[in-house]
Amino acid sequence: MGTDTFLSKADQSLIVKSIESAELNTSGEIRVHIESSCKADPVERAVYIFNKLKMFKTKDRNGVLIYIAYKSRKFSIIGDSGINSKVPANFWDEIKEKLLNSFISGDIVTGLTTAIEMSGEKLKEFFPYAKDDINEQSNEISFGK
Repeated sequence: MGTDTFLSKADQSLIVKSIESAELNTSGEIRVHIESSCKADPVERAVYIFNKLKMFKTKDRNGVLIYIAYKSRKFSIIGDSGINSKVPANFWDEIKEKLLNSFISGDIVTGLTTAIEMSGEKLKEFFPYAKDDINEQSNEISFGK
């Protein structure tokens, strides 16, 4: 199963639209990265991808990466230092739980769009949307192997 069969073009479009919508609530930048396998710890891999995508290059260091390795059945949600310095340690737990439950039930797209929407809502409290906000990161899904 390649990434193109894991998520159809229509599914990918829904996820990108969800990112665009969530970012209307916050100055935070949300990205999704999908790859087939992860041999390492998913948090460590997410940190590597976060840096590879240069997600630290935001004015407020408020980037969020939702990382999925679908064949390995692993995922992680990480935020940059600007987020982590302001939010409680369990900030991502509720979103991770929803995402996990959606994956278990086989509803990947709903899980991802819900996680994205929840991320935008939660980030709004700490990083509200500003009228002069610019999109500092791509809203497109990035893919690995």
